Amino acid sequence: MAENLLKRDFTAAKPKQKWVTDVTLYRVGERWLYLSAIKELPNNEIVAYQLSERKDNEFVLQTFTKAFAKRKDVTGVVVHSDQGFQYTSHAYHDMLPKVGAQISMSRRVNCVDNASMESFFSHH
Repeated sequence: MAENLLKRDFTAAKPKQKWVTDVTLYRVGERWLYLSAIKELPNNEIVAYQLSERKDNEFVLQTFTKAFAKRKDVTGVVVHSDQGFQYTSHAYHDMLPKVGAQISMSRRVNCVDNASMESFFSHH
């Protein structure tokens, strides 16, 4: 588990300082699709996203692969998530430090700690 580095401060002076991420579920016709997205603060740009019929680790890791390809050097970026199983996995905790990013996590069962991403999903 990681510390909550963001502490509900969803402001940033410039890009590549803070990212928030989460997974949500949408019904599309007769199918259910998971959406993994990474949002950059302060401009609220979606850095990367991925759709899948399965909510698994690989799905989330692919979202980050896209983000790293787009943003290149992410050294020092604070990446904040909830405590979903994908974000507490060894693969996730190995991946972010390798690119120089810092892991930040919401407190247990506290969706307000990731309100910036939660509100994006509820409005789009």
